[in-house]
Amino acid sequence: MHIELRHLRTIRAIHEAGGLARAAEVLHMTQSALSHQVKGLEDQAGVELFVRRAKPLRLSPAGLRMLRAAERVLPEIAALEEEFRALRQGKTGRLHIAIECHACFDWLFPVLGQFRHAWPEVDVDIRPGLAFAALPALVREEVDVVISSDPETIEGVVFNPLFDYEPRFVAAAGNPLAAKAEIAAEDFRDQVLIAYPVDRSRLDVFTELLAPARVEPRAIRPVELTAVILMLVAADRGVAVLPDWVLREVRTNADYVTRPLAGRPVKRLYAATRIEDATRPYMAQFLRLARTEPVKLQRD
Repeated sequence: MHIELRHLRTIRAIHEAGGLARAAEVLHMTQSALSHQVKGLEDQAGVELFVRRAKPLRLSPAGLRMLRAAERVLPEIAALEEEFRALRQGKTGRLHIAIECHACFDWLFPVLGQFRHAWPEVDVDIRPGLAFAALPALVREEVDVVISSDPETIEGVVFNPLFDYEPRFVAAAGNPLAAKAEIAAEDFRDQVLIAYPVDRSRLDVFTELLAPARVEPRAIRPVELTAVILMLVAADRGVAVLPDWVLREVRTNADYVTRPLAGRPVKRLYAATRIEDATRPYMAQFLRLARTEPVKLQRD
């Protein structure tokens, strides 16, 4: 037996209309064509679907069974059609983000707050990209955006530039390095460096300053949370290098000093996406917000 969606719609329409003539109008077909369709379906099933002697026309037990199937299946199909229509119009979608930098949460949350107001039907989720291989996950379509400062050449992936930032030194106001106008690699030799617990290749202080100079700090203290790093720095338990947007709240705090690194390195942050996703309306909006909102934090 081959049941099509039109058969389920027919059963439902006849039941709701109470007769073939009215159901034919609802289905935009002739009564003769509708009768022929019902007869063909009954021939396939081998049972009568209607009690034809009843006024109004009633469903048989077999017809009622098919009606229950129609009432279960047709709303799901309608919902799926609406979802696909919304996808075509760019109203819905998925935005699962992997982040390869701890400090990015400081600007990402305000961005997502605005994004959710504009695109409430888009499924948004965040996964710490440092806990797994984020870029391969992007290629496998497990995530949709990877926030990274390390662009690579990957087939099918585009690194959309977001904004430039400056890694800056921060220390307690009483630290001897507070007297310096800028901080060189050698200045770290007798300092405890407080840093996120990630590979050195993902820390600006190493990639931009210490590794090229082959300088090793006196000690490295890994700390997960930005707020804890700043608390420890204020207590003169060590020094740190953080993006300029993170330090906006301590620039005028008397407990801290912030200084540029020697050479004033500038880094660029990217949002990696699959090429075909970059122009989706909701993705374009996310990228626009991610380019503009962090700059406001840098200027505050």
